[in-house]
Amino acid sequence: MAPQYAPSLRSCLAPLLLFLQIGFIAICYFYVEIENNVNGITFSSLYPVFQDLNVVVFLGFGFLSTFLVRYGFSGSGFNLLVAVLATQWALILNGMESWYYRGKIWVDMRSLVIAKMCAASVLISLGAVQGKTNPVHLVLMALLEVFGFVLNGWLLQTLLKVRPLNSIMLLHIFGAVFGLILTWVLYRKESNQGYEKEKLSRKTGLFSLLGTVFLWMFWPSFNSILVDFHFPERRLRAVCSTYLALAVSGVASVAMSVLSSPRGKVNPAHLLSCLLSGGVAVGVPMSVIDHPWEAMTIGLTATVVSTIGFQYFKNHMLFAFDCHDTCSVLSTHGLPGLLGWLAHLLLQLKHCDDHTAATRFAAYHICVLLITISTSLIMGIITGIILKWDIWRPPQDKKCFDDQAYWKFEHLAVRK
Repeated sequence: MAPQYAPSLRSCLAPLLLFLQIGFIAICYFYVEIENNVNGITFSSLYPVFQDLNVVVFLGFGFLSTFLVRYGFSGSGFNLLVAVLATQWALILNGMESWYYRGKIWVDMRSLVIAKMCAASVLISLGAVQGKTNPVHLVLMALLEVFGFVLNGWLLQTLLKVRPLNSIMLLHIFGAVFGLILTWVLYRKESNQGYEKEKLSRKTGLFSLLGTVFLWMFWPSFNSILVDFHFPERRLRAVCSTYLALAVSGVASVAMSVLSSPRGKVNPAHLLSCLLSGGVAVGVPMSVIDHPWEAMTIGLTATVVSTIGFQYFKNHMLFAFDCHDTCSVLSTHGLPGLLGWLAHLLLQLKHCDDHTAATRFAAYHICVLLITISTSLIMGIITGIILKWDIWRPPQDKKCFDDQAYWKFEHLAVRK
């Protein structure tokens, strides 16, 4: 019997990429300009953390995606492809308001940073469908999710007057929900039996842990990058809160991993999924954190919730809801993000002396979450329906989680 090869993507991937890139260039030719009135203080303040953000997006998320034993090239390479496409698309979409009022889309350091943050939400969702999709799926997913994320930010800022920083920091909840609903729509029956190649090896696990370390090191910059540089005390508060929460997560993730192991050993998968949970959770409430113990408590609680979610929710969601979450984005980003939203609500209510004001803020805060989840669900379902079309040539079950379906490898073994 002839071997079954993955369907060739030459007729759809290359034309799609060239069409999109030429389209982006054409839009930039007619409508995009670099801002002329540059504030030297703003540039010197943002550029170093912009480089930190590049480390998070390309090295952190890239190496983190290499944990699958035969999907390392695809995990890292497609992460780069999706990130650069999503950043360009987000830069254009975020500039629509500037184009409407000023006739041009003006690009500066802040707009680049915001576009990169929008791309990060796509990288979170990518973890849920990793290994079960092809590059065409990922490109289409990036275009639709960035549009949904920008739309969600516009809705929050227009209807509820949410500050841009707060709306962007909801990217963990948005990305996790989008990825989960997308992998539910794209469910494969083979997932219940388990894929032979969906496993962690020592070498790939080490590379993935390296990506986690990159993310851990530069996450304070990720959380504080959009804080107004005119208020250095706010940026300092964001950096310190994030670092303390991450430090607690580093300790608690090892402890929880040992407690959840029958033989009392550290599970590397727990570190990959839970080491960043404190930094994720503290991202939303960092503006209302006044004391170090508050950030540390949030980090500890987020790690416990994340570890429990990884230990029990992943298999339960697969068998009960047909939702195959490859990288456990629910426990890594979804649950800590929801915990951060709840912590923001509780800390804000603690500062309110007026019961009427507290009630109004609680209703306002709940509406922010409902709009974010609703937009993410709707866009995830629409994206899933589009990606289910056979014209995108989905990979066969036997070719899932395999680099050879998309990458050319020369024969390494030479007989003499």
